[in-house]
Amino acid sequence: MATKSKVEKTRNIGIIAHIDAGKTTVTERILYYTGKSYKMGEVHDGEAVMDWMLQEQERGITITSAVTTCNWNNHEVRIIDTPGHVDFTIEVERCLRVLDGAVVVFCSVGGVEPQSETVWHQADKYHVPKIAFLNKMDRVGADYFGTIKVMAERFNSIPVAVQIPIGKEDAYRGNIDLIHRQMIVWDENAKGLTLERFDIPDDMRREAETYRDQMIEILADFDDSIAEKYLSGEEPVTGEIINAIRKATLSLAIVPVFCGSALKNKGIQPLLDGVVHFLPSPEDIPPIKGINPLSNQVEIRHSSTKEPLTALAFKIMQDEGRKLTYLRLYSGQLKAGGDVYNASKRKKEKIARLLKMHANKRERMDEAQAGEIVAATGLKNTNTGDTICDENNPILLENIEVYEPVINQAIEAKTPADQEKLFLALGKLMEEDPTIRVKYEDETAQTIISGMGELHLDIIIDRLTREFNTHVNVGKPKVVYRETVQKNIEVEGLFDKELGEKKQFGHVRLSIEPGKRGEGNKIECDLDSSLIPDEYLSAIEEGITEATFSGVLGGYPVVDVKITVIGGSYKEGESTIVGYRIAAASAFKEGLSKADPILLEPIMMVNVITPQEFLGQVIGDINTRKGEIKSVKSKGAISEIEAKVPLRQMFGYSTDIRSATQGRAVFSMQFFAYDRAI
Repeated sequence: MATKSKVEKTRNIGIIAHIDAGKTTVTERILYYTGKSYKMGEVHDGEAVMDWMLQEQERGITITSAVTTCNWNNHEVRIIDTPGHVDFTIEVERCLRVLDGAVVVFCSVGGVEPQSETVWHQADKYHVPKIAFLNKMDRVGADYFGTIKVMAERFNSIPVAVQIPIGKEDAYRGNIDLIHRQMIVWDENAKGLTLERFDIPDDMRREAETYRDQMIEILADFDDSIAEKYLSGEEPVTGEIINAIRKATLSLAIVPVFCGSALKNKGIQPLLDGVVHFLPSPEDIPPIKGINPLSNQVEIRHSSTKEPLTALAFKIMQDEGRKLTYLRLYSGQLKAGGDVYNASKRKKEKIARLLKMHANKRERMDEAQAGEIVAATGLKNTNTGDTICDENNPILLENIEVYEPVINQAIEAKTPADQEKLFLALGKLMEEDPTIRVKYEDETAQTIISGMGELHLDIIIDRLTREFNTHVNVGKPKVVYRETVQKNIEVEGLFDKELGEKKQFGHVRLSIEPGKRGEGNKIECDLDSSLIPDEYLSAIEEGITEATFSGVLGGYPVVDVKITVIGGSYKEGESTIVGYRIAAASAFKEGLSKADPILLEPIMMVNVITPQEFLGQVIGDINTRKGEIKSVKSKGAISEIEAKVPLRQMFGYSTDIRSATQGRAVFSMQFFAYDRAI
């Protein structure tokens, strides 16, 4: 039997979940049991290794993704602990883009919560195989099988229980391993470091065999050898079951489900076994595809050091004034001090240092190879989503999708010295986080920062003060509106003037009509080239596009409008690109005023989980905020409310809901759509 290569024995995984499902606690236990940490850091004490930012420690939440490496059963496991809060979705998005597998942590009390669904579907988008860990089995209201049932209803992959819990809530004491037919119990006095395996007790054997049969029946649909044995009544051996689960997991057909209580130190070691057994190595994932910028042809790169260098810069971080660039190597190798090529910027770069990261601590490396996730210094021109490659074999990988911000806040420097530092600091923050936008307004001398939510803006301002020693006055957060039209209109634009001693002529007729909500703007051309030569059409389109950046009601971007070029004229020797661009822009602005413009505001999908006794108050409060209740689901002693609420009505909601429910309700919200402002 051939020995496994280093790449085969590598796992690049992410820990993803809804906020407060316990994902950072799971990560801390993994680091402790693999020997990476000498003690367990607790989120509630502000001592979690992976939550190293001051803002994370104070709030008890993960804000920035952190990378670390540990070893389990002779496998190198690289872990990225990602945020659960929706304001930091970009962190999850860019990490899933470079991960090979994911551990999705669910709270067995809350079940499949809204952000759990979001991160699950993000993982599906990038074809990331998953295993699930149902945490908090010791909590009141824990429902292992109920959560699995909801997972089956909401997700494409089939959840397959590979363990079942022994007892629940206060009586939870261990798991039944359905693959090995064993009972697993942890030694609570040894912080869960030691576990013992026993034969399944007689009183649980029947239940265990029932669920084991269900597991094998599902596997039979995806593995011929298991199917043959299942139909003939034979018992598959343990190795065959593990191989079948691995194959079905890698194809995204199933998701193996584990359970435990991370806080009580139960369930982590079998979960690590699952990472090694069922999640892919870099060699198991399909070769990465990209475009050769010289030939425009699609090329592929296999996870091999023998192929040309291909790496994706997926995260930028400022570390004591130095820029750290996180890279995922898909092929080839990198050397400290070596030259590389940024295909996205078409510039040569130099790797000053290569670093293996453990949260905010680092270890120097001489070289990195295909399949590794590392940090590099020296890449001055590289941003999130850029491709780093070999200049002689250039390739451009697909960029990372960036979300548009929905909330603004005005800030201004307190002193001239702060003003000098402000734009430098904001520039560095924007380099780190592509969802931050910054605009300077001359009339008010204010800087407008835009982000994904109140917490996002709060963290930005906090970091300006603490990390960059830049003090600012802060205005109230404001909603980012959009503008659109309600009726069809035809309009004409004419530009016929001398500019710079040269005649500039442009003449267009446009049709402007409302588009479908959420479809964006469409610019089409429906005219004979004898009216306006084709060479001017791109100038007309540019003029219209520029005009959509600022509407007529409040200067907000214009969206969901269909613009068709239906006519115009041409003058030999006088028609110019500038003329048509100005004519098109002025025609659009005039048409916008006449086409019954309206404001659109961001509508958020809000999910509230509340004890039953506060249900009426929570619903009443949502109604006063002009919210629309979409569903109310009862989950025993708690209820889950799903509603659509205008973002401007949600300012201060976290304080209000805490006081209304004695701090017992939790909520999350994420952008749903732009719709007419009420």
